[in-house]
Amino acid sequence: MIGNRLKRAREALGLSLRDLEARIQRQVSAQAIGKYERNEMMPTSSVLLALAEALNVSPEYLLSQREVELSGIDFRKSPHASSKEERAVEAAVLDQIERYLELEELLPGSEQPWIVPEHSDFIISVVDDAEGAADALRQLWKLGIDPIPLMAELLEEKGVKVIALDLPEGVSGSKAMIQRPNLPELPVIVVNQKHNGERQRFTLAHELAHLVLKSDNLSEELLEKAADRFAGAFLMAREMIIRLLGGQRTLISLGELAELKKIFMVSVASLVVRCSQVGVISKAAYSRLWAQIKGMGWNGPQSNEPFRFEPEVPKRMERLCLRAVSEGAISEPKAAQLLRVSVREFDKKLMAQIA
Repeated sequence: MIGNRLKRAREALGLSLRDLEARIQRQVSAQAIGKYERNEMMPTSSVLLALAEALNVSPEYLLSQREVELSGIDFRKSPHASSKEERAVEAAVLDQIERYLELEELLPGSEQPWIVPEHSDFIISVVDDAEGAADALRQLWKLGIDPIPLMAELLEEKGVKVIALDLPEGVSGSKAMIQRPNLPELPVIVVNQKHNGERQRFTLAHELAHLVLKSDNLSEELLEKAADRFAGAFLMAREMIIRLLGGQRTLISLGELAELKKIFMVSVASLVVRCSQVGVISKAAYSRLWAQIKGMGWNGPQSNEPFRFEPEVPKRMERLCLRAVSEGAISEPKAAQLLRVSVREFDKKLMAQIA
C-alpha cells in the first residue's frame, strides 16, 4: 500500500492535500488523495504517475515495500520552528535515506557499520564530563589533537548517514536512528544546507554528542549544554588550543582569533567560549571579548565575521552513485533519480565537469 510513502513525499515538499490536488491538475480530489494516504483506496496507474511526477519521486518509490522508519528524532531548532516544519524535515530525511539504502543494497559491502562507543567515558553525570568523552572519542577514532578538516566525511566514514537539506532557518539540524526490520540501527544526522560551514560543523559535532553520550540524571537542558561542551572539545582539542594560544592569556585580539578560526574552522564566538572553558582566558577577559563580539554582531546566525567557510556538502552518496554506474550496477538515469538531479547534470558529474 502506498499510503505512508505518499504522505511522506507530500509532507517532504510542504504540500497540503489541496496543493497536491492542484499539482496533478485536479485529476482526483484532495479527498481522494487523503483516502490514498489512509490506504482506503488505490490510485489508477495514470493518477499514480501524476502523483509521482508532482512529488518528484518515482512510481516505484510509492509502491515499494521497503520498511524504513525514524526513531529518537531530536531537532536542534529555534523556539519558532513549527511542528509542520518538523514533519517536512522527517519526510525529506526518510526519502533521502531510502534512496541512500537502496544504493548501498546495489553495492554489496559498501555500507559502513556504526559501532556505538561503549566505554565508561561516554557515561556522564555532569556537563563537564562531556570534555573527557570528546577526548575519549578522539582517541578511539585515532584523531590525535589536530583540527578535523571535514566533519561530514569523518562521520560518514564511521557509519553515520549525513544529510544536508534546505531546512527552515529555525532548524539547525537533527539526529535520529534508522529502523529496519531484522537489521542493525543506523544513525543519521541532518544539517541545514543554507548554514555556513562553521555552524554546520558545530551542529554535526553537537548531534554526534547525542549519539554517543549517555546519562541517567541530566535534564534535557543540561544534556544540551553537555552536547555543546562535547562539540567544542571535539572540534578544538584542549591540548591544541593551549599549544597555539599559550597556557594563560590576559589579552587576545579578535584579529588573532579570526586567524585561529582558519585552523579550527569554527566561529570566533565558539573559539572564545572554548578559550574560557580550557582556562586560557579569565572570566573577565571572556566578558570583554564577548562584549566585543556581540557589539560587532558576530554572535548570531547573521554574523558577518571574516573568513567564512562554505557549507560542508556530504559527498559519499554521490561517490557511490558514480561507482555504481562505472561498475554497471545501475544506469545513468537511475543514478540521476537516486540523487534527485537531471540526467544531464549527472552526466556532467560523471565527466568531472561539475565539482
